[in-house]
Amino acid sequence: MAIALLVRSAANRVLTEAVEVTIEADARQLSEVLSAGGMSALQLAVGEKSRHSSGGVYLLLDVAGRRLAGNIQERPASFEGGSGAGVFRYRLAGRQGRGAQPDEERLAAGIQLDLDGGGTLVVGREIESQRQLLSSINRSLLFGLGAFAVFGIVGGFLLARHILARIDAMSRASQAIMAGDLAGRLPRNGSGDELDRLAEQLNEMLARIERLMSGLREVSDNIAHDLKTPLNRLRNSAESALLDARGAPAWREGLQRTLEEADDLIKTFNALLLIARLEAGSIAESFETVDLAEIARDVAELYEPSAEEAGLSLAIITPPSVPTRANRQLVSQALANMLDNAIKYGVRQAGSPSVAGPGILVALDAEGDTARLSVADRGPGIAEADRKRALDRFVRLQPSRTKPGSGLGLSLVAAVAQMHNGSVALEDNQPGLRIVLSLPLAAGPLSVANSDPNRSRARNASEHGHSD
Repeated sequence: MAIALLVRSAANRVLTEAVEVTIEADARQLSEVLSAGGMSALQLAVGEKSRHSSGGVYLLLDVAGRRLAGNIQERPASFEGGSGAGVFRYRLAGRQGRGAQPDEERLAAGIQLDLDGGGTLVVGREIESQRQLLSSINRSLLFGLGAFAVFGIVGGFLLARHILARIDAMSRASQAIMAGDLAGRLPRNGSGDELDRLAEQLNEMLARIERLMSGLREVSDNIAHDLKTPLNRLRNSAESALLDARGAPAWREGLQRTLEEADDLIKTFNALLLIARLEAGSIAESFETVDLAEIARDVAELYEPSAEEAGLSLAIITPPSVPTRANRQLVSQALANMLDNAIKYGVRQAGSPSVAGPGILVALDAEGDTARLSVADRGPGIAEADRKRALDRFVRLQPSRTKPGSGLGLSLVAAVAQMHNGSVALEDNQPGLRIVLSLPLAAGPLSVANSDPNRSRARNASEHGHSD
């Protein structure tokens, strides 16, 4: 409606300005004729314009008010009071111009001028055609507005039905998901509109929830499997001690075994809690600039006796210094888990071809803005199809589960990498397994507190008694 009114107003203004310009030009021209030739010349000019001007309205009166020339019969009533300007109705004087009848009343806009020496001149323009044009514009605008309103109502109704139908489909899918169908997803029509983008984001969230629920079920199953045996062993040990005829000595032995089993369970639950904290990102404020090369050397030195006890040689290759922004304790724990995994499973199997080099190799290098810390062994390795699954919680690829552990070692390494905006990858060492922990390098200098190897070695030794 506002646009229609603006169009009508603009058209009326343009037409009015055009009429005003034409009238002023005619009046100025006739005034020049009067100045140059007097009243007689003006009379001839008015007569000439009256006969040949299309749409022009002219009237010349003498001092007494008698008509001397012009194409209208009498002075307009609106000009009776003297000079002025306005809109008036007139009758043509005889059959002049455009086939009009003498008695036909028409509409014009004009001005009345009082002439020097007496007399009156009326100059105007017929505006009947402009009025008809404005009427036509009004009718067109009304028709357009009506059509627009009809199309708007119909289009709005169809659009509302389409949107409501999509919302209903999304609502039905949501109800099915809430009823337990975690594999369900919100429908999309492929248009890429706002509803499609919303459905895509919600589907990503639902996919993550499904993965978390699946992981929770898997964790629950593994907890039931991995903790049932030590709990039963704990109970049987206590029961055997109570039934032992030796009395106090047997009870003491039973309590010692119970404490050992309880320590293993506590370590498992502590590892679970640490992974949960890492995934929640609740300790990111503890980051500092540390030397990754120093951490690698300290942890490797700490695990060297364990590797020798397992019959494995351990070597380390690192640059002098590799600074990174990290939590020292967590990175040390991750490397300890990687080494513990290599010691457990890195023993060369009988019948395997001999390979030159150390049994376990800890290597550190920097590529671009990333530090790569790797631990490689010469054991049986992990099949490519199982490498991604090996990073999940409680996953132990050894079906017999004869090796000690809870299946949380590599999952903690993955959680540490995620917390530090890094990554962990399991690669083929040909033969054996190479675990690669990638962390972003630090731009700032190392802190003085972190450069004391005795302090860091002592702290690492106190923190890494257990990696699984």
